[in-house]
Amino acid sequence: MLAEKLRILAHPPMLWSNFIATLALTAVFGAVMHFWDVVIIDEMYDAGAILAHIADLTPKQRSVHAWLTGSVDVLYPLVYGGFFIGVALKAFGRTGIWWAIPSALVIPVDLFEGFTQIMLLNGHTEYIHAKVAATPIKLVLFVAGLAITSGGLFQIFRSRDARRPER
Repeated sequence: MLAEKLRILAHPPMLWSNFIATLALTAVFGAVMHFWDVVIIDEMYDAGAILAHIADLTPKQRSVHAWLTGSVDVLYPLVYGGFFIGVALKAFGRTGIWWAIPSALVIPVDLFEGFTQIMLLNGHTEYIHAKVAATPIKLVLFVAGLAITSGGLFQIFRSRDARRPER
């Protein structure tokens, strides 16, 4: 039943929409980081390094980082996760739901990590342990989803080529 509801993510218009949105949000991250000269803590998982980095940020940089995390980084896992899930469902047929599990799990983990980051950026250092735990889990799930998506795209393009008539 859940797999049937998720099938909408495998429809070409939804796949393209999520893919384009992922690229656009990635560009927004880069532009904001460049314009405000801020390095985000999304991939950091060493408590000391995170706290030192936050301490080195100006109040404006902390504010920009928190706003970026609370807006763009809320949409980001939804669109890249939707794209990853859609590709798994489209490429791998009935077993696609199993291949989509890491990408389904990364969404709430990424959102939780974002929450901890906003709290840390606003001076609530008691969230450091949650951030340090969430980030490696997010990264493992993301890389697994990306690898499955890459394999799925290869499978989709290979099967498309196999269906083309020879000239």
